[in-house]
Amino acid sequence: MTEKEASMIPFHAINEFMRPDFRMSVVRSTLNALPDLPDQYRSGIDKLVKKTVRIPGFRNSGKAPTALKAGPLVQTFEKNPDMVAAVLSAWAELHATLRQLIYDLLTERGWDLLTLQAERKKLPGFFVTWPKDENFESLNQIYAELYPTSEYDSDQVSLMIV
Repeated sequence: MTEKEASMIPFHAINEFMRPDFRMSVVRSTLNALPDLPDQYRSGIDKLVKKTVRIPGFRNSGKAPTALKAGPLVQTFEKNPDMVAAVLSAWAELHATLRQLIYDLLTERGWDLLTLQAERKKLPGFFVTWPKDENFESLNQIYAELYPTSEYDSDQVSLMIV
């Protein structure tokens, strides 16, 4: 592998590291905010929901209320890398402030990152190699020290780091 190549794991592998309650929280908050998101996020999720999520009583699952849609969408999220990519892209857009803070933190620490505008959902998955001596615990601690009044919890910070 050359220096420019990077190992990646499929997007849905993140489910091995997410607690079920946090996964549901991410999906619900993203679904609830879909109407306020730019079309590129909304339409991608809507198409995937219509194609992959089945909700009894609805020919088009995308038309189901969020309360009915969240559970089945989480099940799809656990298995479908395209759904993970679409939901997490929308979630990151909803948390643009946190995204910028994490981007700044990681670049200041010397991480070689894609630009914030990069279409990450077009990648085949998540990067698996991190700079030496970096881990979630230390990065969460640094974040907490830099932003002691932050509204974001360690789960949200960790997800944005990924």
